[in-house]
Amino acid sequence: MSGTYRCWAEIDLSALRENLGWLRHAAGSGQRVITVVKADAYGHGLKQIAALLMQSGTDVFGVANLNEARAIRSVGKGWPILMLGACLPDEVEAAVKDQVMPTISSLEEAQRFSECAGKHRRTVEVHLKVDTGMGRLGAKPGDVVALAQAIGQLPHLSLRGLYSHYASAEDDARYSKRQREMFLKVVAELEAAGIKPDFIHLRNSGGGLFEADGVSNTIRPGLLVYGIIPVGKRRLPGDLKGKLRPALTWKCRVSFVKSVEAGQKLSYGGTFTAAKRMKVATITAGYGDGYLRSGSGRAQVLIGGKLCPVLGRVTMDQMLVDVSRIKNVAAGDEVVLLGQQEEKEIAAGQLAEWLGTIPWEVLTSITYRVGRVYRGGYAA
Repeated sequence: MSGTYRCWAEIDLSALRENLGWLRHAAGSGQRVITVVKADAYGHGLKQIAALLMQSGTDVFGVANLNEARAIRSVGKGWPILMLGACLPDEVEAAVKDQVMPTISSLEEAQRFSECAGKHRRTVEVHLKVDTGMGRLGAKPGDVVALAQAIGQLPHLSLRGLYSHYASAEDDARYSKRQREMFLKVVAELEAAGIKPDFIHLRNSGGGLFEADGVSNTIRPGLLVYGIIPVGKRRLPGDLKGKLRPALTWKCRVSFVKSVEAGQKLSYGGTFTAAKRMKVATITAGYGDGYLRSGSGRAQVLIGGKLCPVLGRVTMDQMLVDVSRIKNVAAGDEVVLLGQQEEKEIAAGQLAEWLGTIPWEVLTSITYRVGRVYRGGYAA
């Protein structure tokens, strides 16, 4: 790595390709893939990852908002895009013009899209969401058949998909079973009414690992695409080692090395006091780069293949770490905040634990000023 960046993330595109291939294989023959690329593709860079996924065989992109959909359109035209969040009333026209598939939870939403699609002489493909227990979006299970029938009667609408979302697949087997059974019941009721959407999807990353419903014909992975396993209270089914590879490694540099004496306080608030003489390095990352302040005095980084504790408070642009055990550490040396260095690795789950959060937030908190460097193949 050249000296261009003080703090950067290296994205292994080969890992992403392999992860998507493994997920498709594991899902089974005939299963389609909606790849979730929300929040700048989980911090990996939306446009570059969208280009890779177009070339690697995703079927549909899942986004949170219309800006993300437009970013994908700027990379390649014609790809199906599902907006997983609800469209605001003043976003309906833009969604119709941009040919984004909206998530529908109510007749009111469906009517707005039907009216707007008529004005533009278009047919809008929609996905109907069922609230099986997540509580954010979706129609009540008992209302789904009537709503699906109403959508079928509205002009300029096509019911293309049906889905729901696990609330705690990696933690709560009983609640997940309840959600799965509710969804299966809805699918059966729709089939009895002669309604069978093209895309039926329930399994997110956690659901894909822990649940098999026998009805879905589509998986909807997010975190797994990027090589991160959503670990929780449930035991993982089988050995996943070597089957998924984290695509992102987050790095920065040592900027200064000094010795401090016993009794010296470090960083804002003096929350750390040296108990003995020690060697301390200043490194070029902080909460302005997305390294959460909650890691103060708890997290560790890798320098020279060894774990080095963070000392005192994380500041906006810099942190202090204990390098007393590292020989010949010097300004310019590479620091790994997330990922592997020599034989040691800081996994996303481990960093999340130190920061008191979850892997999803670790990845999506990495800010725009952290340069993304792409390795291992083609990207836009």
